[in-house]
Amino acid sequence: MDYESRPNSVPWPPLLFVGAAVLALLLHLSSPVNFPGGTAGAVLQVAGVALIAGAILIDVLAVLAFRRHHTTILPNKGADRLITTGIFAWSRNPIYLGNFMLVAGAGLLSGIWALVLAAPVALLATKKLAVEREEQHLSLKFGNDWKTYRQRTRRWFGQKS
Repeated sequence: MDYESRPNSVPWPPLLFVGAAVLALLLHLSSPVNFPGGTAGAVLQVAGVALIAGAILIDVLAVLAFRRHHTTILPNKGADRLITTGIFAWSRNPIYLGNFMLVAGAGLLSGIWALVLAAPVALLATKKLAVEREEQHLSLKFGNDWKTYRQRTRRWFGQKS
């Protein structure tokens, strides 16, 4: 694979998150695990709504950044620009973080534990099949600018001190 021109030939991240969610739903249908009721259940549902709202906000901010910088959002296409501002100043992979939050939040909101458990599995698979290759692509394409950005910004969330 020519990592300088593009990181992947397959758009792994959406496939992995959707696939994990589908498998989780099938598991839930065949072997449902009871979700707590009462106050505990309500708190988990509120947490689910908060995660979903946060995921939507992160994804919207990331999409707007891609548009503002005139570069592709597609995970299997080569980057034209290195985005280091806005939401990308807080996370090198905000859309994947948003996808994780969306799946986990949907699980909490709906009371489907399998979705909650599928979220980190999909995130780890995304790291292996997409993020590592994207980072190699960005390193080859943007050199020292990428190195500086990588050292300054966490992969998932928060500024490094």
